[in-house]
Amino acid sequence: QVQLMESGGGLVQAGGSPTLSCIVSGDSTCISGMGWYREALGKQRELVAFNFRGGSTYYADSVKGRFTTSRDNAKNAVSLQMNSLKPEDTAVYYCNAGGVPGVRCQHDYWGQGAQVTVSS
Repeated sequence: QVQLMESGGGLVQAGGSPTLSCIVSGDSTCISGMGWYREALGKQRELVAFNFRGGSTYYADSVKGRFTTSRDNAKNAVSLQMNSLKPEDTAVYYCNAGGVPGVRCQHDYWGQGAQVTVSS
């Protein structure tokens, strides 16, 4: 059983720099890459940033240069440092982990979501 537990978020002023954190509990050997999605009201869930198992990272164009994701393999954790927040960054942010292929692990895993609201 794998669970992802998020922390951070809340109400932030535009230009603020909060950090989201996500810790894996359970069988961490099922975890491959880890990253962050977000879902704004009335919009589809979108990939924001991702740490691939090989070490490379991905950022959506909308957050490139403002957000930084990092993974701590020793702690089975991933974080999302968000800088220069804009009102359009308001969304529920979800921690995501890709599952290792095979029958033992799920295809992927999700955190419960953390609301980030940016006030102008």
